Amino acid sequence: MRVVIQRVSSASVTIDGEVRSSIGEGLLILLGVGHEDGPEDIDWLVRKIAGLRIFNDDDGVMNRSVVEVGGEALVVSQFTLMASTRKGNRPSYVRAAGHELAVPLYEAFSASLSEAIGRPVATGEFGADMKVALVNDGPVTICIDSKNKE
Repeated sequence: MRVVIQRVSSASVTIDGEVRSSIGEGLLILLGVGHEDGPEDIDWLVRKIAGLRIFNDDDGVMNRSVVEVGGEALVVSQFTLMASTRKGNRPSYVRAAGHELAVPLYEAFSASLSEAIGRPVATGEFGADMKVALVNDGPVTICIDSKNKE
């Protein structure tokens, strides 16, 4: 699994001209699911994200997690995160999981993250044409790959 995490002041997902989900201060998480991913990837990523200290403390130092600041989370599926650009100029998506695997893992990731942060997690709609709007706070953007734990 790959995620792009953005610390936001606000974020929303619009589908067919209607806002599906929106959040205030918190994390916008773009999630890519690969065909080799499973529950262990969810567990590791959720622990990492819930504990990630990227919110400012009283001294303006990034020292607090989304849990500590009572922040929200919006999870949006994005298979293009699994792209390989190794050959040529046209990305290959062969590493991206198909719907039969990706949808249950996306839903399990969202549910697990909700439990970890102690509040409901907003979501997009898997496979939909979504318009994502955000105000990146900082800006703070972090990429994490569960297969490359660095």
